[in-house]
Amino acid sequence: MRILVTGAHGLLGQKIAIIAAQESDHEILLTDKDRDTFFKNPRFDYQQLDITERGDVRSLVKNYAPDAIINTAAITNVDACETEKELSWRVNVDGLKNLIFPAKKLGTCHVVQISSDYVFDGRSKAAYTETDRPNPISYYGKTKLAAENALKASGVSGAALRTQVLYGTGYNVRPNFVTWVLSMLEKGGPFNVVTDQIGNPTFVDDLAFGCLRIAEAKANGIYHVSGSESVSRYEFARAIADEYGFDPESIGTTTSEEIGQAANRPLNSSFSTLKFESEFRYKPANVQQGLARLYQQYREGSKHLKVLFKHISQIEESGSDNA
Repeated sequence: MRILVTGAHGLLGQKIAIIAAQESDHEILLTDKDRDTFFKNPRFDYQQLDITERGDVRSLVKNYAPDAIINTAAITNVDACETEKELSWRVNVDGLKNLIFPAKKLGTCHVVQISSDYVFDGRSKAAYTETDRPNPISYYGKTKLAAENALKASGVSGAALRTQVLYGTGYNVRPNFVTWVLSMLEKGGPFNVVTDQIGNPTFVDDLAFGCLRIAEAKANGIYHVSGSESVSRYEFARAIADEYGFDPESIGTTTSEEIGQAANRPLNSSFSTLKFESEFRYKPANVQQGLARLYQQYREGSKHLKVLFKHISQIEESGSDNA
């Protein structure tokens, strides 16, 4: 397959590249907004692309003629979306539309869009399935739902992969929950984590695997692709401390109301992942399994990425609280 990946410098985009590099049956074109790239692998090409630039997107898709597009490019800072609504809509919704139009003209191109648990209000039920009615309570969630609807209404072959609490290792990517907790633990002082936000922490390798398998199968519709275990952020933080040899007792408790985040969060957005697991015969990691796999990657250090990237002296961890 010829696969075009947008947002390739992000945590998920890098992992898709790593997994694809270990397989022999794909041709991959990686794209991002940056002019230069740290990717170095003979199996990959890289091209600068801003998905908000309609003409550039249409020209690239037409010329490359991919069999599948995996769109990982997004504004994922949930609080920033509340104050930068125009930008978040332009990237998260219009950016996808710019990809959909030339994909549809090709006729055989499949689009994989990354969505979020934030399409739900977190008040309706304990484990959301793909058929449950969305009700976003943040602007970020509204952009993700609008993108899902745009993909569905377009008639193009495509799938929306909803995920949540994404974590993992990457080069020069934004902070995620695990890296934030580790940075706080390393400082040694006590800190608080919310007990009332509950969901499925997702090891990025599992989501990247899901993106590639769904693109290969050209599966249509909505899929929940997340970790297989639901825990509170507080429980997850304590598990991180245990896995990395820190004292969990340094972690205190707080609530969403007490910390007063700019954007509303769904309090319990736990997923049922049965559809993805049964169709693709793959069970994503639970909390302990995911953290153990991440720890192994930390121990390997930059060796984990040198197969793909150049000019790496160290791994800089980062991401957002969602994909």
